[in-house]
Amino acid sequence: MSNYLPKIDTHSVLTRSASADVVGGQLVDVSGSKTVAPAAADSAAVLGVALSDAKTGQAVSVSLGGVQRPVAEGDITAGVKVFSAVAGKVSAKGSNNPIGIALESVKSGAQVEIQMAR
Repeated sequence: MSNYLPKIDTHSVLTRSASADVVGGQLVDVSGSKTVAPAAADSAAVLGVALSDAKTGQAVSVSLGGVQRPVAEGDITAGVKVFSAVAGKVSAKGSNNPIGIALESVKSGAQVEIQMAR
């Protein structure tokens, strides 16, 4: 995806170092002191969405809220709580750490508009 822009930009951006390769549009987790990596499934450490690709050790800007458009892992229905999924995607399946709510219904593999919970 290279560069990524949120659907609605809240201008809350934080720059961190990538501790693993990151793709623009992926959900990212806090992976250490001032570092991020692609989010894991149902993670409690989701920081936001990467705004660009970054190789390990490179700087990456992270959008921290608002309406985002990550890629869906599995079908998602509008109005459901969403959770982080493997490889920085978003899913309707999770139990402990919702990251937001889906604003539209999409099939697996499509970008989905979500309102980040923050």
